[in-house]
Parts: sequence; C-alpha cells; structure tokens
Amino acid sequence: MKKLEWILLGVILLCAFFTRLYRFDGPIADWHSWRQADTSSVSRNFVKNGFDLLYPTYQDLSNVPSGIDNPKGYRFVEFPIYNAFQAGTFKFFGTFTLEEWGRIISIISSLFATVFIYLILKNRGYKIAGFAAAFFYATLPFSIYYGRTILPDQTMVAASLGSIYFFQTWLKKDLGFRIYDLRFILALVLTACAFLLKPYALFFTLPIIYLTFEKFKFSAFKKWQLWLFLIIAIAPLIFWRKWIMQFPEGIPASDWLFNGGNIRFRPAFFRWIFFERITKLILGYFGIGFLILGFMTKIKKQDFLFFLSFVVSSLTYIFVIARGNVQHDYYQILIIPSIVIFLGLGIGQILQNYKKKRNYFVLTALFIFLILMYIFSWNLVKDYFNINNPSIVKAGMEVDRLTPKNAKVIANYNGDTSFLYQTNRSGWASFEKPIPEMISMGAEYLILINPSEKDLEIGKTYKIVKNSTDYVIFNLRQKP
Repeated sequence: MKKLEWILLGVILLCAFFTRLYRFDGPIADWHSWRQADTSSVSRNFVKNGFDLLYPTYQDLSNVPSGIDNPKGYRFVEFPIYNAFQAGTFKFFGTFTLEEWGRIISIISSLFATVFIYLILKNRGYKIAGFAAAFFYATLPFSIYYGRTILPDQTMVAASLGSIYFFQTWLKKDLGFRIYDLRFILALVLTACAFLLKPYALFFTLPIIYLTFEKFKFSAFKKWQLWLFLIIAIAPLIFWRKWIMQFPEGIPASDWLFNGGNIRFRPAFFRWIFFERITKLILGYFGIGFLILGFMTKIKKQDFLFFLSFVVSSLTYIFVIARGNVQHDYYQILIIPSIVIFLGLGIGQILQNYKKKRNYFVLTALFIFLILMYIFSWNLVKDYFNINNPSIVKAGMEVDRLTPKNAKVIANYNGDTSFLYQTNRSGWASFEKPIPEMISMGAEYLILINPSEKDLEIGKTYKIVKNSTDYVIFNLRQKP
C-alpha cells in the first residue's frame, strides 16, 4: 500500500482501538453480562484448574442451561479457543485482570476484522469504499460496544473475514493453486477456527463459495484442492460436536434458537430485526439511506454478486436462527461486515460523485446525516456500558472475601450467572430446588441482593454472615 493508505488505515485502527477502551476496566455487569460471564467463567477455570480444552468447565453447576444436573460444571458450546487466548495471555503477562484480557482479545479481533474488510474491498478495486467500510466497522456505536465484550463472536468474525481475504488472494495469484501456498494455509486454518469459534460461521462461507465458482465455474467440483480445503476445514467442528455429545449436561438447550415461539416471518420478527436492530440500533435511522444507496451503486456484475453473497449469508443466518436473533442483539455481531460493506459502497459512490462535480451541498448533507446517524445510534448503545445492578458487584466482592475459596454458593439472580460470576465461586444462580435439597447437593452459602424483609426471615433458619441494604449472606451450614 502507498504511504497515505497506511496512514489513513492507521488512523481508522486508532479510532477503533481507543473507542473500545471506554470503560475497559468495568466489571462484567453491563449489557448481556450473562453470556459474557459464562464465557469468562470458562477462562477463569482454565486459570484455576489448568488448560483442559476437551473438558471446559465453568462456575454454573445448575440444570438451567441444559435441563440436566451438571455437578461438574461442564460447559460444552464452542471449542474454547477464545478462552484459551484469554486465560493464556492473563497467565503469561499477568498485567491486566482476566476480564480485561478478554476485552483485549476482542479488541484485537475487531482490529483485524477492520483490516480484512478494507482489504477484501480493495482487492476488488473499491479502495474508497474499503476505507469507508473499515471506518464504519471501527466506529459504529454498536460495533464499538461489541468489539470489546467478552464473547467469541468478534473473534469468529475476524477469522471468517480473514479466511475470505486469504482465499481470495490465493485464487487471484493463479500459482497453480498449490496447497502449500501460505495464503491457502491461512485461509484453511482461519476457516476451521471460525467454525470452532462459532458454528454459525458455516452461514458465512457463501463468499468463498462464490469466489470458487467465479474462478472455476462448475469445474470447481474437479479441483481436489478445494475438496481438501472443505474436508480439513470442517473436520475439527465435526469431531468437536461428536465429542461433546457425550456430555449432555454441559450442552445448553439450543432448539429454541431456530424458531422459538414460531417467531420466524411474523410481523414482530421483521420489526425487531430490520427496524429495531438494523435501522435504529445499528444505523441510527439515517444510515439506512447510505445502505440503500450501496445496493444501488453501479459496479461490475461479478463484484456486486460477490458483495451480495455477504448479504445473502447474513439473511440466511437471520432467517434460520430466527429466535436467537430476535432474542439477543449480540447475534447481529455476525452481520455487521455485510452492513458496512454496502455502507462503504454507498459512501464511496457519494465521494466519487463529489470528486467529479465538486458539489459542496452534497458533501455538507453527507456529514450532517453521518453525525445524526451516530448521535441516534449512540443514544441507544450508550446504556449498554452501564452496570445494571451494582449490588451484584458489591455482594460478589464480599463473598469472595468472607467465604472459603472452594465454597459452593447460591447466588440467586433468577438463573442469570452474572451474579454468580462476581462471587468467584461455583454454585447455582437460582433456587432450582428447595434449599435443603441444594444443601445436600453441596450448597454452603446463600446470597441475596437488595434483600426485603421477607428475605431476611431466612435468617431465622440459617446464620447471617453479613447483612446490608445491598445484599445479605447466609451460611447454610450453620444455625442462627
């Protein structure tokens, strides 16, 4: 790249990096803290108990996720690549907290994703659109927040985009398609990692499929290199899914993610996904115009079909995982690259027209609409950074200080493990059984937050260790 390109991309990456440091040292008690806590809990157990990637565990011993009692605390979802990085960097460097290292991994992943988005567009000859798309990925408020959360999704997106970029360059070089070419190896490794990080990455292989058919047409089926790529890329995911079936107690129920409540294609489904999330939350109303303009931009047919493959991947993912996308806005992390690519194409079209006609009115309107877009989006996203219930943090610190390190606790939070995570103890996040039964299962302490008079009556049966307006801690093995 030319020096000016390096500088501009560097400025975008600096914007991405520094904006993601906002409330960097905050506890896992912000938006979607439940899923973040579960992720970081696996990493915490790696630090405590050693790195056994085939038997990941976390603090939750309940039957809430899977419907089956889970006394060993197994956690079998995605293969714990993200957790290994989080725990490994924490143990190796020892400078930041475990939670901060989780955020660093996500931030670094989002920076790589930003670079790959630019390179993918540039390789098709859309440099200005590439810079614009990278800028949006770096600075959209939604992207900023989820670019520093403790979730594997951002790392999966970076791996998926990296695989597309390196596969694209491997085909473009036309070196006889040697499998020992570094680009082929990187594309293969990143694809396999993306699948392991989140199986939803399978939906986002359509750009690679399009690139293959763009290059070879139907003779692609005769290319043994491509069959080798497919087999090696998907084999680790198949082995992992087969392995975890031995531990049903550690596999959260997931059938509801597809179409729970028969939400798919209902009016509410379209309102939540395309208006509440994409139009309002992600694009701040005004960005929808740039997105539409991106679809109307006149570009080469094969380029448009390539970019459209990202959108089709995203729509397929949304429609198949319908309930999950409605239920959780963090599921839309995966579709942000598709959105910013067409935002970039739209902005690129405006800037190219300005370059030709020097219409300052259009340029002024562009900046006004961009500012309004960011204002409206930030107004919705800013509360995501807030600590939803400070009492769980205060109570968790006291439990960690007052109870034995190996104590099992009931941190009642209606099944939400955010509170349990704050205690740094294994146990249960709800009253899944009567207290005497939970005591027989190993429960030693009970913690309630913002206790009422009725809650304090438990002190007539079990000893109160500490009581405040924010929390009360009971010793379930001692009488008052």
